[in-house]
Amino acid sequence: MKQKVCVFQPGYSTDCSRSREYFEWELDQLDRLDESVDIVVLPEGADILGKLGSPDAVREAVSRNTGVLIAKAAETARRCHAIVFVNCYTEVEGKFRNTTLAFDRSGGIVGRYYKQHLTWGEEHVLGLDASYTYEYDSPMVLELDGMRFAFLTCYDFYFYEYYANIAKENVDIIIGCAQQKSDRLDVAETFATFLAYNTNAYVLRSGVTLNDGTMLAGGSMVVGPDGRMLANLEERIDVAFVTIDTEKKLYKPGGFGNPDCAHWEYVEKGRRPWKYRQGGSAIVLDDDLMPYPRTCAHRGFPAVAPEGTMPGFGAAVALGAQEIEFDVWWTKDGELVVSHDRSLERCSDGTGLVTDYTYEELLKFDFGAKFGSPAYKGLKIPRFEEVLAQFACQVIMNIHIKTGNNKLVYNVDLIKKIAALIHKYGCEKYCYFMTGNDILLKQLAQYAPGIKRCVGAGDEPDRIVDRAIEMGCEKVQLFLEHASPEMTRKAHEHGIICNVYYADTEKRAREYLDMGCDVILTNDCNNIMQVVKAWAAEH
Repeated sequence: MKQKVCVFQPGYSTDCSRSREYFEWELDQLDRLDESVDIVVLPEGADILGKLGSPDAVREAVSRNTGVLIAKAAETARRCHAIVFVNCYTEVEGKFRNTTLAFDRSGGIVGRYYKQHLTWGEEHVLGLDASYTYEYDSPMVLELDGMRFAFLTCYDFYFYEYYANIAKENVDIIIGCAQQKSDRLDVAETFATFLAYNTNAYVLRSGVTLNDGTMLAGGSMVVGPDGRMLANLEERIDVAFVTIDTEKKLYKPGGFGNPDCAHWEYVEKGRRPWKYRQGGSAIVLDDDLMPYPRTCAHRGFPAVAPEGTMPGFGAAVALGAQEIEFDVWWTKDGELVVSHDRSLERCSDGTGLVTDYTYEELLKFDFGAKFGSPAYKGLKIPRFEEVLAQFACQVIMNIHIKTGNNKLVYNVDLIKKIAALIHKYGCEKYCYFMTGNDILLKQLAQYAPGIKRCVGAGDEPDRIVDRAIEMGCEKVQLFLEHASPEMTRKAHEHGIICNVYYADTEKRAREYLDMGCDVILTNDCNNIMQVVKAWAAEH
């Protein structure tokens, strides 16, 4: 898809004496654009273009310029039928945020990207809101006219470990609004070319210039996915126009003699996430690399904490269980919650079905009341996202999606929501879906590709391995008396992992391990985990 892009490079006034002049130049250049342009990018602080020194100065500048700039950007988008990106200060709940606004071709604001890495001065001198930067979030991606846009703002460029997170979003264009004034021009060029090459995306970087011959600041540029510079304004006050084709990407051999792929895909094949600072020591080997046999803590650790609850899962993870198993239901208002039973009576002080209540209504029930210990009084039903947020990449997750009926066609929007949450927390390699509903297993292959599937007993427990082979599933979950050496042998011949539900005694666990089962589900993970470790050492 060919697009004519335009990046701005106005001047920047370190004492604000020429800020108004540069701001007027910016407005004038917007007026000069015509319908031939498709995408327009302005620099960071396009409403200021000068160094401010206090929160009051920010408020004054915003009241004077920001509304004018936003109106001009909207008018330009409509007149030129173009997508326009403008960085400015916007007010959110009484505080100002460094914000990149995206205007669609009709002039409407369709996206807001908040700068993810604020400088010390922005936070402590200008008083900009940084609260959101301490929360977990995945990279913002905006889809417009069949193109996927990602964003970086100035200081964000310095956190190159973030590039890999953007790359996995398969974006076409990265909008980079900058006001960098302390590094040489060639450094800015290095960051932009490295970013483009590592994400297989076009980088549209709009910066400001000191226009003083120091070769500091400047560097508004367009870089192709192959890392080649397509335009560079260096230190000039000017605008640059380039026609790009978003369908033209860089695909190269994924190692000598291997099929072509994007550079970031090549890197992903060898990624070791537990080595990175943001991963931390809690990251474990993913499902492809973690050795067998394993212990799977069924519903958490019900011997010490209520089943299917955050304390129960936390106890199992802290103990070192390689996997946890939990059951996901939907609520009346479309929330995803974790509960083994569809009915509320056994595990809470509620009555009726989980699926007949809204999430807020379910919060009224005590999921620690039936456990027998006052320590868990008032425990609430966990949301699926809470489990992911707390334990993603710290344990393998056996996610049992409940349907209540093996002939039920599952809600596609809920499947997409489940997959999106797994993607958000970056744990695709750390989880798999389990269900005995073959219809759902086929839906999961269609709407959540890339996440492993495990075939449950369902209505044909004796055909469980054959069903897995037919549907291309990676795992089976055998059930008690239906497990046999013949089943595990056939499964292994087809590269299929064998879970078994369940074993709570050493004798039963060893029988299943001798039979060839790979993962033992248990309600007593402490004891069975020791049995599994001992058996593995013996063999």
